[in-house]
Amino acid sequence: MEKLVGENVFIPVGSVTLEGQLVLPEHVGSIVIFAHGSGSSRFSPRNKYVADVLNENGLATLLVDLLTPKEDLAHSARFDISLLTQRLIGVTRWIREQPVFKNFQVGYFGASTGAASALGAASILSSSIKAIVSRGGRPDLALRSLPLVKAPVLLIIGSLDDEVIELNRQAYEQLAGIKELVIVEGATHLFEEPGKLQEVASLAVNWFRKYLG
Repeated sequence: MEKLVGENVFIPVGSVTLEGQLVLPEHVGSIVIFAHGSGSSRFSPRNKYVADVLNENGLATLLVDLLTPKEDLAHSARFDISLLTQRLIGVTRWIREQPVFKNFQVGYFGASTGAASALGAASILSSSIKAIVSRGGRPDLALRSLPLVKAPVLLIIGSLDDEVIELNRQAYEQLAGIKELVIVEGATHLFEEPGKLQEVASLAVNWFRKYLG
């Protein structure tokens, strides 16, 4: 399938403007917003790969930087889950305000610390978020938010990512709604091993198809 070209978007949130890349295939009714991890960006090749697969399967995607380039220079800001959560809420509300997305179902894909901001935002936006996928995520950084998340949550971890497996298991216990934890055999934290990122993308497609429609 021909790869779709993304459109650069500029999203006002509070006193800053965030940059994102939006891909909107024809005849779609759902969008997945990507919240990437610390030290990564909307240009992350791993997230872009997953987004491409979602696009091929009839889902719109928005890869967005939740920090400005200046803010991203501060290491502490990358782990400011409260700030990242508020930014993601702002981005989601902006999407909701665009006429083209008025009736769209919205889901989140969070990687690393981005998973915590996705879960935190979903706990506040409640039923307006329909599905969440975490890849190698740190949902434990949003522990107090987890019982309030109503959206179905899929946690994907590599079998060689020992510490993060345990943190995800602890977080999994706190999730009150529909949930699943999948361990991808032979994968490390970044799923860089041959075929492992494809497994992640396939799992994500199936989850979003099921719960975003």
